[in-house]
Amino acid sequence: MWHASNAGARGRGALSGMSSSTSSSAAEIVFDHVTKRYANAPKPAIDDLSLTLPAGDICVLIGPSGGGKTTAMKMVNRLISITEGDITIDGTSVNAMDVTELRRGIGYVIQQIGLFPHLTIEANVATVPRLLGWDKDRTRARGRELLELVGLDPDEYGKRYPAQLSGGQRQRVGLARAMAADPPLMLMDEPFGAIDPITRERLQNDFLRLHEEIRKTVVFVTHDIDEAIKMGHQIAILREGGRLAQFGTPEEILSNPTDDFVAQFVGADRGLKRLALRRLDEIELLPLPKNGDKRLECPADTTVADALSAMLTAGARDLVVRGKDGELTGHLTFDVVTRLLSTQEDEVRA
Repeated sequence: MWHASNAGARGRGALSGMSSSTSSSAAEIVFDHVTKRYANAPKPAIDDLSLTLPAGDICVLIGPSGGGKTTAMKMVNRLISITEGDITIDGTSVNAMDVTELRRGIGYVIQQIGLFPHLTIEANVATVPRLLGWDKDRTRARGRELLELVGLDPDEYGKRYPAQLSGGQRQRVGLARAMAADPPLMLMDEPFGAIDPITRERLQNDFLRLHEEIRKTVVFVTHDIDEAIKMGHQIAILREGGRLAQFGTPEEILSNPTDDFVAQFVGADRGLKRLALRRLDEIELLPLPKNGDKRLECPADTTVADALSAMLTAGARDLVVRGKDGELTGHLTFDVVTRLLSTQEDEVRA
């Protein structure tokens, strides 16, 4: 298993250093009054956007159609040019970097995946290391390591071609390819949008698990507010016309929408959405019931929202919580969830 280093070069070196090292720091990204105008367009696509994305965080860009979320992301690797303002990576302007070096130093995952159909899975993953001049043994070892990391046996899948894989498997290969040179920054443009709901949830969970280990800075574009809440350490909501409406943690945005636009965008059920941010082992549960009647069970790392859904689906009014050690740790009832919702509302009013 590989890990991101806590030390690394700054600025341009944080990207170029990857050709000689298999470990690199996460990078701080700053949008400094960024504007993008297209010729003959009456309004900017991005209008005076200022954001600081902390190193190692997943920052989700979300908004309605015309909000400029994909445009903002593509300006980071200069697929789209900046009209005014600047974007810096660890203090160095993207415009001061060689564009080829910049792009090779940034992992890029898109909805369409974009695997080369004539190359094997192993060769697809090796694309960037090969361009960076890595030797064959190092490139092959890295490819095998990453396929294992994303849950694909390299002996079974390495010699296959993209057409021989399912959509979810191809998406995993795309993720492995984006991480191949251990970039400090990853751009993800609706990476799970074209996948069935079950596979999508599995990939979301797998990526969050991976991120706990690799700790890259991730700019993640989605149109799904539930995905944004689940995936993001920070969420930037853009209005139509590319103006920032609110930037903050999922908890901050759900608790205190800055205006009616944000409140409507996150939904009237934002109290329920906040339950998705709390796990059963993070709330005060009731003592275990004294009788030994058979009850619905949930693991302690289940979110309160998922536990509530399980109760409603099973037609149960309560459940017991089982900890990692296998012991029962507490009792969840509708009354506990109601009190938790009431407490959240009191926090919002305060």
